[in-house]
Amino acid sequence: MADTSLGTPEQLRDPDFMPPLYKAIPLGVQHVLAMFVANVTPAIIVAGAAGFGFGSGSPDFPNLIYMIQMSMFFAGIATLLQTITFGPVGAKLPIVQGTSFAFIPIMIPLVAGKGVDAMAAVMGGILVGGLFHAALGTIIGRIRFALPPLVTGLVVLMIGLALVRVGIQYAAGGVPLMGTEQFGNLQSWSVALVVIFVTLGLKFYARGMLAISAVLLGLCAGYAVAFVMGMVNFSGIGRAATFALPNPLHFGLEFTAAAIIAFCAMAFVSAVETVGDVSGITKGGAGREATEREIQGATYADGLGTAVSGLFGALPNTSFSQNVGLIAMTGVMSRHVVTIGAIFLICAGLFPKVGALISTIPIEVLGGGVIVMFGMVAAAGISMLSEVLWNRRNMVIFAIALSVGLGLQLEPSALQHLSDTPRVLLTSGILPAAAIAIILNLILPRDLAGEATAQRDAAAHGHGAAVNK
Repeated sequence: MADTSLGTPEQLRDPDFMPPLYKAIPLGVQHVLAMFVANVTPAIIVAGAAGFGFGSGSPDFPNLIYMIQMSMFFAGIATLLQTITFGPVGAKLPIVQGTSFAFIPIMIPLVAGKGVDAMAAVMGGILVGGLFHAALGTIIGRIRFALPPLVTGLVVLMIGLALVRVGIQYAAGGVPLMGTEQFGNLQSWSVALVVIFVTLGLKFYARGMLAISAVLLGLCAGYAVAFVMGMVNFSGIGRAATFALPNPLHFGLEFTAAAIIAFCAMAFVSAVETVGDVSGITKGGAGREATEREIQGATYADGLGTAVSGLFGALPNTSFSQNVGLIAMTGVMSRHVVTIGAIFLICAGLFPKVGALISTIPIEVLGGGVIVMFGMVAAAGISMLSEVLWNRRNMVIFAIALSVGLGLQLEPSALQHLSDTPRVLLTSGILPAAAIAIILNLILPRDLAGEATAQRDAAAHGHGAAVNK
């Protein structure tokens, strides 16, 4: 519910309205708290997959701290592009940008076990994919037809399903312990379960800021338990620099076909997700539809923010949906409030000790948090799919796309005879599933033989529109 003490209802619906500073600052910090954990988690997962993450013992571990630092810094920069704007870039709306989960499943095959050297190809893909994403802003309104809820819901579901395995691995002790007796021990699971139960308790039995920050507070509870159990190591904080600027081409740039194709394909999906977030913000905060200028500007900022991130060793950025819900809940549409949050993120990104502090979180604690977050991603996909008319045509499209995408993800060795580029693209699972769903949705006739008759018969017998064959 909107807090009318901040301003009149008309002012609260105005993106250009600035609440009193003593109230705007807590609102801005609230936006940061709502997205903070989700923003730094992708860097931790990608570094872990590459082999220089938590518990790896790799001499390249400081690169993880740098990636965490850049996740915060460039989330703030990309958010400023949206709120302050730069020419046609940006929507002049309270859009919070952050590191995207959607790209993790395509990054893991690119870096798996290859160490820090593999990050150059990832950064090349991020740069090209970001520029492609920005270019989509000129035509975004004309390509939305290719991504109805059947396709977007399937893609979001596949992202969640691709990531839940990571959550379980982390909760059980992380990849370095796999194959040992310590993996999945009671200590690891007890810490992860504390995070899960505290998160659920706050989400469903608390209100306001406590409910909004449930995942963050759940991680804090798990961290406290892990500290008591002697699982926290602070030695890295002392070695981290107090202040450091972003390092251009930190990981270098390498342009490979697999990375470029993968990031451009996911940019297409991410662009449509951003359109949905912009529409959600204007609907929830101002009670109106988004203008074409706002949608284009948001897409430009999404892409350019990602491209710049790749030049400095950060991961792709996109609009954060959880902050869309926060705007709808508070009723405060001010872009200046989000600008304050962006400044906090930039400041945090300039101090490596913040990243070093985050790196002290035991992997089991993070596992409890990401089990909840990744499960919510999958649930969001299912929610989007609830808008689909489940006739025989759509069920066939969904079944084939899910079977092929998930199957290739679960059994990547089935493609061992392919060359590197197609193998990396296909074993992500998401790209083949999305491609199959898009193509079949465009080419299959809307009325399959007998479908209309079957639907009428089902409706006549009170079974609704879905037909089971």
